[in-house]
Amino acid sequence: MLTAKENMRRCIKGDAQPDRFVNNFEALSMAVHPAMMIDKAPVKGGPTVVNNWGITRSFPANTPAAFPVHTPELTVVKDIERWQDYVHAPTTNFSDELWATCKEKMYDTMDGVNSYKTTLYVGGLFEMTHHLCSIDQALIYYMTNPDEMHDLVKYLTEYELRIAEGICANIKPEALFHHDDWGSETNSFLRPSMFEDFFLDAYKEIYKYYHDHGVELIFHHADSYCANLIDDMIEMGIDVWQGCMQSNNVPELTKKYKGKIAFMGDIDNKSMDFYGWTNADCRKAAVRAMEENGMVGFIPCITQGGPGSTFSGAYAALVDEIDNYNCEKFGFSKEELAAVRPPIQIMFG
Repeated sequence: MLTAKENMRRCIKGDAQPDRFVNNFEALSMAVHPAMMIDKAPVKGGPTVVNNWGITRSFPANTPAAFPVHTPELTVVKDIERWQDYVHAPTTNFSDELWATCKEKMYDTMDGVNSYKTTLYVGGLFEMTHHLCSIDQALIYYMTNPDEMHDLVKYLTEYELRIAEGICANIKPEALFHHDDWGSETNSFLRPSMFEDFFLDAYKEIYKYYHDHGVELIFHHADSYCANLIDDMIEMGIDVWQGCMQSNNVPELTKKYKGKIAFMGDIDNKSMDFYGWTNADCRKAAVRAMEENGMVGFIPCITQGGPGSTFSGAYAALVDEIDNYNCEKFGFSKEELAAVRPPIQIMFG
């Protein structure tokens, strides 16, 4: 029986047959990095918080994540032509002691035999532009002020690369789980040619740095429609697109791009993570995804960006139902599945 880590590797690479479906995030042991450790973040259901970029963020109860607040007085960039006056990157000069604490207390305790030691990075380039400017203004600025937006993206890219340098030198993760939502449920926020103009080279540089410095797998989270950006994802060096929603016609994508990029998702939160959810809802969503996609190049997974759910217990139930399917289909016991992976990590929900 394969470890969860090896089973995931085979699923993603497609160079050997997995012996069961990968179950959500079971083979990723995730932790943060110093920039996230020292940032200010709101607590679910708690008061708004101003983070280290000056972005005001709110985390209402029963929502999947915190959101920026963009009233006129709270939006960071008040004049895009003078964005440098408003945007000031937080420090990336972290003490040796902080790096050591991060590595020893989090990464050194991970099960690296059965899972990938994975760094979580939230707040990618596109998200940062609209967190700083507001989503409506950012989308307008990409059209009306392309020079300023190119400069802002470059500034954010340089910040990310400084963080990447520290992560690779001090933590040495095997995988990166990187957030940047690029669309709504029905379309990308930018047409592909505009997206490529602003983000293709930037992400090629960032993800190449990680790959060149020992990171085996790049997981990019975007729980949205991005089927029109997959060729760009491949060129960027993304190994797995996590968060692919049903609206992307994922079974068609797994056939078309097998061996080039893997897909992790196709279980929309709305199908099993809602008020009054049941185990039957979780099983129905999971079985449909597995039987329509197959287990090479596809990982059945909740589409939100990490192990957990908006409504308490829904993610754990989804994991359990995929375990049940693997036991029924491939003859494993739940004890055998548990023995070759770390304890299921639930970061929220």
